[in-house]
Amino acid sequence: MLDRSHKPHPERPYLDLLHRVWREGSPRRDRTGVGTRALFGQTLRIDLSDGTVPLLTTKRVSWKTIVRELLWFLDGGTNIRPLLQEKVTIWTDWPLAKYRRETGEDISQGDFEARIVADEAFARRWGDLGPVYGAQWRHWPLFVPTNVEGEEMLYRRDPKGIDQIARLVNDIRNNPASRRLMFTGWNVAELDGMALPPCHTTYQYFVGDGRLSGLLHQRSCDVGLGVPYNLMTASLLIRMLAQQCDLEPGEFVWFGGDVHVYENHGDLVAEQVSREPKPWPTLRFARRPASILDYKFEDFIIEGYEPHPSISAPIAV
Repeated sequence: MLDRSHKPHPERPYLDLLHRVWREGSPRRDRTGVGTRALFGQTLRIDLSDGTVPLLTTKRVSWKTIVRELLWFLDGGTNIRPLLQEKVTIWTDWPLAKYRRETGEDISQGDFEARIVADEAFARRWGDLGPVYGAQWRHWPLFVPTNVEGEEMLYRRDPKGIDQIARLVNDIRNNPASRRLMFTGWNVAELDGMALPPCHTTYQYFVGDGRLSGLLHQRSCDVGLGVPYNLMTASLLIRMLAQQCDLEPGEFVWFGGDVHVYENHGDLVAEQVSREPKPWPTLRFARRPASILDYKFEDFIIEGYEPHPSISAPIAV
């Protein structure tokens, strides 16, 4: 365990990054039309060995939403209906925008979400996000040869595909010194079919001295709204993998490519950096599930989370 007695609060590097991107970032036009200020190639290092998790305290972050989204990823989910059934609305913007664009109906978000939950056929048509994270993590496309007598070799898509998560757990357990302990969502062949190409693209892991450390490469980093979720998601994954592989948690390294703050998030930046961080909470598990795929929401117990109030800011779609 690292000695924190003479170290700044672990949330301070994130706050410094948020402030620096706002002050020093290059003005950039972006696909949303809102505009950003951006820096390239930024890093955060977070110690997880003491049981804490990077759940920000300078504003309230919905850890329950983060857990439910992560479990949805691990289940291979690509439709927003299961999320909406759990009151998680963070993925609604993209299918809602598509529905409005293609139908011309100016439906409210609440009415759209209610229809997704109530009508399974409607959800299949309008709630699907394409082959986003869950599809790539659990069912990376695999094409197998099909022999047809008298014809050239044909290939069909195996619906199960490659389960990158199962392979990762197996490799950590059986080959912990491997330099291939990683998985990715960046499938070039399927990017155009995704509602949003993956922002957190590639995860890599390292086993040393009985501890599991993890690295996340994130191509697009909304520091004000998205990164707090991404830091927690990646840290939860490290903790889950460590438990499943009989290891202790180590360090989490976050690497951001295009690290940006939206031009309409100035009030968020000013308010958040003015607040004094509070102690980070700890995570413990209620049980050890049979596999990485068997965790339930009730298995995650966050203790000591007493953040400052939430800070609202618009999301750019």
